[in-house]
Parts: sequence; C-alpha cells; structure tokens
Amino acid sequence: MFRPRGYLARVMRIDPIQRQSLISLASTLGLTAVGFLSTMLFAHTVGPAILGAYFLFVAYFSVFNLIGDGGFGGAAVKRISEGEDQNAYFTAFFVLRVMLVVVSVCLLLVARPYLVDITASGAFFWLIIALVASVFTSVASNAVYGSGKVGVNQISQLVDNLVRVIVQVIAVVLGYGIAGLAGGFVAGLLAAGLINYRFLDLKLAPFGLLHIQSLFLFSFWSFLGSSGSLVFSYADIIMLGYFLTDTEVGIYRVALQLTTAATFITTALHTTLYPKVSYWGKQNDLVSVERALARAFTYSLLLAVPVVLGGWILGERLLYFFYGEAFSTGAGALAILLLVQVVHVFMFLQTTCLNALDRPRDSFRVTAVAVAANIGLNLYLIPAYGIVGASAATLVTMVLNAALAYYALSRSIRVTIEPRSVGNIVLAALIMAVVLAAYSLVVPLSNVFVVLGAVALGGLVYCLVLLRLDGGIHDELKDLAGKLGLPWPGSL
Repeated sequence: MFRPRGYLARVMRIDPIQRQSLISLASTLGLTAVGFLSTMLFAHTVGPAILGAYFLFVAYFSVFNLIGDGGFGGAAVKRISEGEDQNAYFTAFFVLRVMLVVVSVCLLLVARPYLVDITASGAFFWLIIALVASVFTSVASNAVYGSGKVGVNQISQLVDNLVRVIVQVIAVVLGYGIAGLAGGFVAGLLAAGLINYRFLDLKLAPFGLLHIQSLFLFSFWSFLGSSGSLVFSYADIIMLGYFLTDTEVGIYRVALQLTTAATFITTALHTTLYPKVSYWGKQNDLVSVERALARAFTYSLLLAVPVVLGGWILGERLLYFFYGEAFSTGAGALAILLLVQVVHVFMFLQTTCLNALDRPRDSFRVTAVAVAANIGLNLYLIPAYGIVGASAATLVTMVLNAALAYYALSRSIRVTIEPRSVGNIVLAALIMAVVLAAYSLVVPLSNVFVVLGAVALGGLVYCLVLLRLDGGIHDELKDLAGKLGLPWPGSL
C-alpha cells in the first residue's frame, strides 16, 4: 500500500544534492509534459497564426520583464544564498524591483506606437498586467530560491504551468483566442507567486547603501549577461514577427519547443547546481565544482543525444501528427534546432558556473560576442531563408557562445567531460537510431500510434543498451531507485 508519509521519509533520507536534483527533474519533466500537451491542443484549436501572436506576447514580456528586473533577481539569489544579511538583501531587492517595473511599464507605453504586431493582436493590455504581476512572483521566487528551497521553487513553476494551461484551455474553448492565452499566462504567474510566498521565511528589514551597492555590482553584469540569454531565446522570434507573419512565428516556435525535450535534464541540473556551486565557490572548494560540472554534462547528454538522433528520423512525422499538417513545414528548422540543444548543454552549464562563481563580468563578455553575431546572422538569414535561416543563426552563435564560455571558465577550473560515460551514451544512441531507421523502413509511419510506437521502441532500446554498456550509470540509477523504494529489473 502506498503511504505518503513513508515515501516522503524515504525521499528525505536521500543525499541533499540527489534529492534536490530529483525534485528538480520531476518538476521539470512535469513542466515539459504540460507545455507539450497544451501547445498541441492550442495548435489544433487556434492554429499557427494565433499561437504565433501568443509567442510574440511572451517574447515582448520577457524583454520588458528583463528591464523590470535589471539583473537584481540574479543578484538577490547570489547574495541571499551566501547566508549573510539575508533579510536586508531581500528588502533591498523588493524595493528595487518595484521601482524598475514602473520604469519598464513607462518604456512600454512610450514604445507602443512601434509595437505594431503586439498591439494589433490585442495583447498589449495583458502585457502591462503581466509585468505588474511579475513583481510579486519574482520577489517571492528569487527569495525562496536564494534561501536554498530549490524544491519549492520548482513546484511553484509546475503550479505556474498547470494553472496557466487550465485557464488557457477554458478560455480558448470559450473562444477568447489570444486574450485567453495571455490571461492564462498572468494567472500562472500569480499562482507561482502565492506558492513561493507561502514558504518565504525572509522578512522585511532595514538595509543600507552597502546592500544596494553589493546587489548593483553583481546585477550590472548579471543584467548584461541575461540580456545575452534573452537574445538567444527571443531575438529570432521578434525578428521573424517583423520580417514574416505570425504563422511562421507559430511554426518556428513549435519546432523549437519540440526540441526542448532534449534539455529538461539540463534545466533541472541548472536549478540545483547554481546555489551549490555558489556555496562551493565561496568555500574555495573548486574540486567539488569540477566534479559536479562533469557529471552534469553526462546526465544532460543522457537525454540530449538520443533525442537529437531520434528527432532527425521522426521529426517531420511528430510535427505532422502532434501539431497538425501546417506545422510539418517546420521539419527543416527542427533538424537544425535539435543540434542546437546539444550545444546548449555545454553553453548553459558553463555560463551557470561562471555566474555562480561570482564571475558575471566574464559571462557577459562571452555572451556579448555571441549576441552581436546572433543579431547580425538573423538580420541576414531570416529574410533570405525564413525559419531555417533563424535556426542556422541560432546554431552558429550557440557554438560560439559555448566555446567562449569554455575558455573563460577553464581559467578557474578544469572543464572536462566523463569520456567513458559520454562515449557509451553516443554508442547507445547510434544503436537506437539504426533500430528506428529500420523500423521506419519496415513499418510506414502513417498514423500517430505507429509513430508513438517508434518513440517507445527507440526509448526502450536506448535504455537497455546504455544500462548494459555503462555500469556506473546503471548502479547510480539502481541505488536511487532502491532509496525511493522503486522496483528495479534484476536482469539488467
């Protein structure tokens, strides 16, 4: 019989890093599943044009929310995680965040005549509401995350997505279109803020100029670094909206979302690693940082490599059956974006370590070069090659960013991979790809059930081969399953 208290006790006995990673992974998996299913529903219900308008709304929100944050969110996490004057740093962040959102909204109102696409879609009003709501959510979530409550922060993100999707589904069914999608986005933000607020232990307290200066010193470079990350995430969306139509935006963004299945482990590890690396850096325990980073590479590639190879074989069929015929034209972009996600593993984890080791200036310098290249390539390639050009621009600049991040980080620590484990992952994925190719030749991929069967077969083959090849990964997963009280096949 399942006993929640007994199971929770098992979870709490796991090593803290393993436990937080497991919670992060489960939450990220939930977020990914919810995002995929909801996008599939909206793709079939409202089509690529309205979906593209919503993606533009999210892109503009991210841009103006970055201005409203000013990099102080990351700075607050960093200073709070160090364990000194936590209440003072929390209060200083709260005051700064309120001031900056006023600036952000004013800039948005000034820029309104130039934001033709977002105004024409009717989402401008919702954009202002979302920016105001983000203050509450940002303050609560960054404070909880900086306090080391990674699990709570991850759960709040899951709640954000669940509430968002529920509201969006109801609104879309009732015929509200873009207003329903944007309204659901705001509802999710508020729900996440309430969850984090429930577990917020920090209190408002007096703070001084030194606290402001400390936050500012970190936030300046953090803001510039975040601006670079934002370019990778949304510059292509905004430029596609400018040069092409909302329909192309919707097709491109759906293809991009499908590739994110390759990186949800990376996202989970990033959430867990940042506060740990920050602490180890403060204690000058760089050996632990090196070991954790190498292992993070391995576990991120554990999913990224097989998803890329499987996506190259099944990608067009997945787009066709999961999202609709109109979206299958994004197969060319999908093939390139899948490769982007492998490079993203190295870029994302390396820049995470740079920031956690209190080197935001180096992180910015690395990103700034790639950002300039990204903008230039998008301006050249999108008008000429459309969404395939945007994908190519992202790949080239992601490789550049990862290489520069490696150079910067390697001056402080040894940046290595675990060659045996990574080699086993690649070999297992190649065997899986051969099986999938043979399957697709023998069995025509003519309906969604056959395609799902191919996905299940590929996953099974990959897991069985990898666990046979790599005793280390096998033993770690078996040990974790034992701690959780989960069955483990004895024949593996």
